[in-house]
Amino acid sequence: MPEKEFGESLSDSERRDSDRKKLIIDVKYEGGDGTGIANTRDIGVGGLYMTTTAELDTGTPIMMTLDVGGKPVTLRGVVAYSDPGHGVGVRFRDLSTDDEKHLRSELEMG
Repeated sequence: MPEKEFGESLSDSERRDSDRKKLIIDVKYEGGDGTGIANTRDIGVGGLYMTTTAELDTGTPIMMTLDVGGKPVTLRGVVAYSDPGHGVGVRFRDLSTDDEKHLRSELEMG
């Protein structure tokens, strides 16, 4: 059921713009009541899914730092989907033009 709610929150055009590629990299994050390290499962210019056992509720603001193509990138987002004990889907917020270009470039190469 949570997947349906997440899917319904994106229009068809947003889903197309948010295509994700399978990419596993470390993510340092701050959100909710703490900080941690997780791994991405997939990532796109619209967001990412990260595996974590931390309890991060839908709507929780989150700050993430990850190394994409040898460049550290700090991104702000909000938890759009939560699968407690397994991971969260994060929608990026206020992605800079440079970070978006870098992500697109790295994802197209992969």
